[in-house]
Amino acid sequence: MESTTLGDNGPLVLVVDDEEDLLSLLDYNLKQEGFRVVLARDGVEGIEQAHEHEPDLIILDIMMPKMNGIEVCEKLRTDARLRTIPIMMLTARDSEDDQVEGLDVGADIYLSKPVSVDVILSQSKALLRSARRYADPPDRIEIHDLRVDRDRYLVYQHQNGTDEEATEMRLPRKEFELLYFLASHPGKVFSRQEILDEVWGRDVYVVDRTVDVHVRKIREKIGSEYIETVKGVGYRFKE
Repeated sequence: MESTTLGDNGPLVLVVDDEEDLLSLLDYNLKQEGFRVVLARDGVEGIEQAHEHEPDLIILDIMMPKMNGIEVCEKLRTDARLRTIPIMMLTARDSEDDQVEGLDVGADIYLSKPVSVDVILSQSKALLRSARRYADPPDRIEIHDLRVDRDRYLVYQHQNGTDEEATEMRLPRKEFELLYFLASHPGKVFSRQEILDEVWGRDVYVVDRTVDVHVRKIREKIGSEYIETVKGVGYRFKE
């Protein structure tokens, strides 16, 4: 199922959900705000539409037939062409564990149903603004034994100082952007709120614990010695 006219202007949003009423509601309201819209009724069709249209934003349900939203998000985040697309998860699953799981697989924001159309529209615009902040970053950062390659969204950890023995890691999008942000400012202390504002965007609501969860995940993958905790303040990347 696809909206009939895409037009030439406005960001393109892919909405993947098996609820017909919600699809129609979002299709109408997004278009009223100047967005172009593509619709999909299940996870498999969502992947197909993402490949065909390469949208600017994806609104993704979790509980769907054929392939659930968690699996869809994981596949998108491992696709070189699609992995940087902002993803909003919109779902009836509202426990903290569900939210952490959604964010860990690469969702940028997790909204629990029922949620108003105004909130969805506001968060959609915020995610698009946040994505544009990273339009022209440096290609890579090399610090200590790490190379953070934004062009490829990969992290390389060198052994014995040689590229031949480097370990390649692909982090989920927000973990990568958090690491990239801190590594871009070695020695500078950032509060959790400052990190949320810079990495998630000032208009996107996520709890402070989100930063702690992402830092923990990064440490599990690259080691605990790079990102230092400053008690009562926040985090900094080791100089």
